[in-house]
Amino acid sequence: MDPVGELHHRGGVARVSALRESGVSAYSLRRSKERGEIRTVRQGWVALPDADPQVVGAVARGVVLSCVTAAEREGLWVPEKLPLHVAASPNAARIAVPSQVVVHWARPIMPRPPDATVDGLVNALVLIAQCQPFESALVIWESAMNKGLVDAPRLRCLDLPAPAREILARARPFADSGLESIFISRLRWMGLRMLPQAWILDRRVDLLIGERLVVQIDGATHTGAQRTRDIAHDAQLLLRGYHPLRFSYEQVMERWHDVQAVIMEAVAQGKHLA
Repeated sequence: MDPVGELHHRGGVARVSALRESGVSAYSLRRSKERGEIRTVRQGWVALPDADPQVVGAVARGVVLSCVTAAEREGLWVPEKLPLHVAASPNAARIAVPSQVVVHWARPIMPRPPDATVDGLVNALVLIAQCQPFESALVIWESAMNKGLVDAPRLRCLDLPAPAREILARARPFADSGLESIFISRLRWMGLRMLPQAWILDRRVDLLIGERLVVQIDGATHTGAQRTRDIAHDAQLLLRGYHPLRFSYEQVMERWHDVQAVIMEAVAQGKHLA
C-alpha cells in the first residue's frame, strides 16, 4: 500500500503503527522517507510535507489540539481570535511549547484514541467551559448544539465538572449565530420571552422579544441584495404592527450599553406587547 496515499486519507499525519496495521510496509515507508515524500514528526509518527502545521506541531510535542482551537476547527462560532489551545495527558512529562500556547492538563471526559491529533468535541467543550468567560463558552456550546454536533440529553449523562454543568443548564440550540446567543444571554435578566429564529411574514427573524419587538443583527453578509430584502421585510413588519430594531456586529460587540439602552426604552414604551 502507498504510504503517501494512506497518509492523505488520514489527514496528513499518522502513527507509524496505524499505517503498518492498514497494510503499509516498513520498506515502502523507508523509501518514501528517502524520497522526501513523508517525514518523521516524532518517534512513531510521520507526516506529509504539506500537512497542517497546527496538527504537526501538536503531534511533535505529544499533545492534541483542543479547547477553543478544536472548536474553531469544527467551524463553531468563536467570539474572538485566541491563542492556540492544546491538551496533554494529566500524567505527561513536562511539555515544551511556545509561550503563547495554552496547555490544558485535565483528564478528558471522553477517552482519547491514541491516533487522535484533535480532541473530541465533548472534551473540547468541557475545557472551554472551564477556560473561557461564561458568555464566550455559552456561545460556543450553543453553536455546537445548533449545528447538531452535540445534544443536551447525551451531555447530561456524562460526569461533567461544575462549570460545564452550568453552561449546559443555560445553553439552547435555537440561536443561529453567536451574536444571537450573546444577545439573548445579555438580555436574560429582563425576564422577557425571547424567541430566536422566529418565523414572521414568511421569513425568519433573528430574535422576537415578547409578541412584537423584532431584533435583527446584521453581519458582514448584510449588503447588496441581502440588505435590500432586509429593508423591504422591515417595512412589512412595521405595516403589520411589529417594531423591528436592527443592530450591527460592531454595536453588539463593542457598544453593548447603547444597544441595551435602546432595548430597554423600547420595552418601557411597550413595543414588545401586542
